[in-house]
Amino acid sequence: MSVYKLAKLRCPPVEVGDYHWLEQRVGRCHLEQRLGIEHDYEARIFGQGRTIFHIENWTSLHALIRFTLRLAMLERRGRDNARALKVRHNELIIERLPREFDGFTLLHLSDMHLDMAPDSPDAVIRALREVGDYDICVLTGDYRVKTYGPYQAALDAMQRVRPHLRGPVYAVLGNHDTIRMAPGLAAMDIRLLLNESVRISRQSATIHLAGIDDPHYYRADNIEKATDHIPRDAVSILLSHSPEMYRHAAYAGFDVMLSGHTHGGQICLPGGIPLMLNANAPRKICVGAWRYNGLQGYTSTGSGVSVADVRFNCPPEVTLHRLRAA
Repeated sequence: MSVYKLAKLRCPPVEVGDYHWLEQRVGRCHLEQRLGIEHDYEARIFGQGRTIFHIENWTSLHALIRFTLRLAMLERRGRDNARALKVRHNELIIERLPREFDGFTLLHLSDMHLDMAPDSPDAVIRALREVGDYDICVLTGDYRVKTYGPYQAALDAMQRVRPHLRGPVYAVLGNHDTIRMAPGLAAMDIRLLLNESVRISRQSATIHLAGIDDPHYYRADNIEKATDHIPRDAVSILLSHSPEMYRHAAYAGFDVMLSGHTHGGQICLPGGIPLMLNANAPRKICVGAWRYNGLQGYTSTGSGVSVADVRFNCPPEVTLHRLRAA
């Protein structure tokens, strides 16, 4: 019996039509594995994934954090901070970049967790109204708050945000996202990259954009498959929900990797010092712009919040990455 008939714990079973659509998109093996892992490991606090401890699944701790913030009368201020998105700019100088792509700009959003509160989409939309011109939009996962259970509220919230995203939109799934969300996102003209790549052309020049399925919790990534159609000498950009894939991306020959997942810590000490980053990677890889060997990367602090609807010393962001020829 297929997993879509068995997965009945917290997520609803996959509709037959959606199952066949997903099977055509990612293949039967990947789909059955992803659904099976979701079924077996949803809401697990310890074990599974690239880190041992998963704070996002420890609901009793969430309540304690919220109670502590209320007691300290910091909850309102933290919530206001969480709605004050910044528009950040990042320049990526790529030695092999075709001249036709000099100035090509990607709008990057990550970790929106759109169903956290009714006004969460409004904060993202306000930030998008301040963004200038860009060529494509990329989303690096985590569209819902919980890692299990119903997901329609997150899709409904994305439906509100989608008209404010211009041009082609490419996306990957995060550790909070079930693969069941893929048909709904695709219906909004959001092109999911599930261990695959696309060609982006400008005049006679081409670069490649690849994306992998969640590498952090579900470990559903397949970077080898994602590079199948990328020539060795081509400029390529990888979308990975978590920055934990930085070594794999560097040795696979990618020029750039864009990620999120860490929220920059979300609750930080003064000076932006994170208390926790929830990623098995060096701290310098987990926030902002970084380099590893020949790979340039950027890890977004995210546009939303998880666990608690607050931020301290770590503003949320939307990011404009501008490509520059050396």
